Amino acid sequence: MNVYLWLILGYLLVLTGFNIVRSRQVKSQDDFMVAGRNLSLTTMVFTLVCTWIGSGTFIAGAEYAYYAGWSAIWQPAGAFLGIAIIYFVAAKIRTFGQYTVGDILEVRYGKFARLFGAIALIIAFTTIVAYQFRAGGYILNIVTDGAISLELGQTIAAGFVILFVAIGGMVAVAHTDLPNGIIIVLACCLALPFVIVTAGGWAHIHQVLPPGQFEVFSPDFGKYPALKGFSYFLSTLFLLMGVQSMYQKFYAARSPKDAKQAVAIWIVGTIVVETVVIAIAVFAGSYNLEHGMNWDPRSLVLNAARHMVPPVVGMLLLAAACAVVLSTGMNYLLSSSSNVMRDIYQRMVNEHSDPTRMVALQKVFIVVMGLVAFLMIFIPTVLKWQISVLQYAYFAYTLYGVAVTPALFAALTWKRATRAGGLASIIGGTVATIFFELVLPRVAPSVLVAAEEGSYFGADPWGIPSIYPAALISIGSLIIVSLLTRPQTEEELKALFPAG
Repeated sequence: MNVYLWLILGYLLVLTGFNIVRSRQVKSQDDFMVAGRNLSLTTMVFTLVCTWIGSGTFIAGAEYAYYAGWSAIWQPAGAFLGIAIIYFVAAKIRTFGQYTVGDILEVRYGKFARLFGAIALIIAFTTIVAYQFRAGGYILNIVTDGAISLELGQTIAAGFVILFVAIGGMVAVAHTDLPNGIIIVLACCLALPFVIVTAGGWAHIHQVLPPGQFEVFSPDFGKYPALKGFSYFLSTLFLLMGVQSMYQKFYAARSPKDAKQAVAIWIVGTIVVETVVIAIAVFAGSYNLEHGMNWDPRSLVLNAARHMVPPVVGMLLLAAACAVVLSTGMNYLLSSSSNVMRDIYQRMVNEHSDPTRMVALQKVFIVVMGLVAFLMIFIPTVLKWQISVLQYAYFAYTLYGVAVTPALFAALTWKRATRAGGLASIIGGTVATIFFELVLPRVAPSVLVAAEEGSYFGADPWGIPSIYPAALISIGSLIIVSLLTRPQTEEELKALFPAG
């Protein structure tokens, strides 16, 4: 085995021991779901960075940059704006102090909004967990020069993610994210200068890469390139503004002040890491093209770590890639299992379940949902289907972003939103996304329009990305139905809009 694999295995074993020690702190459901609401500012910052920076950055981002060049920045740019918006509600979220976004949805819109919101969230988050496993397979395949197959690699990644979450819940997740976050930021910043020099610098990649790689909107985006580029921006923006795994971190902060300060620092870390990773992918893509390396587009950053930087920096960058897969998979698996327990089992089945039993039962659901996520990536692998991490990410981001975020954000900021309006938004957004993303392309493929035959970015109905009609239905339903129905009373609003 080469030194890179030993590094990854050693890292995983250290984290396993760390999680076992930390798991002894778990005494209650509060500890398991929100780390006893005692996360420090430093831990908050790095766990937020780790929760957001996942394989969607290192794998899907590289895949995106390979085909779109610098216009790949449109996807993470949505996060930059989303974090800035979240800054203004972070303290309110911590003050509310519950466990899931379903708690907010029920207070404003009733238990059925909570139920349907949980269903949309579980589908989206399980999809996100699935492609983290795929990314783990890429990492192990690259670091072993193919000795570990992609199929075996994604199985190993799934095993570690499920194990870590089941051991210690949020206590393990958040404190594992502290070293992971430091490694991610440090590795990316150290690797970029070496990658730029190895690729020949800015002027040289202008000569190697196609002109479209330097345009604001890639010509390969579709019939309407600006609409396609902005659709990635919106999907990321909507996801981040309402993503439950972030809200759970706010619930876990020591105080509302810590939650708000953590968001202010988090935006800086996210901008740095997301931008640096895209830059690494673009320069690595140029090097790959010029030297005929035939690297898989999804593995550009991983191959840059192997072949374009000094070994020590490469090891650190591969460790960072491993860290993002683990941390993101852990966060989203814990978050979706929390919805099963809190929003479905505890709210709909057994409201007064014993806390110790709740923790044990959630661990069972973590394993079950982890296996479901694994099957979502394993079955397409066995059937030899083309798997795009970027497409998995876009579907999950869009589904959650239009089904949950408009109603959730209105619950926190718009007093005129009503129960009927919120419920209509959640159901309408879910149905619309599934229809435009999964149903329409299969029942009426003739309506799909792409930039050109075989375009990497695929085709959209009438050339319009699905997030636009789906978001219009969700937000329109929220506003119109709310304005047509009875406003909520001050008594009904006081939990989220206290007097004064």
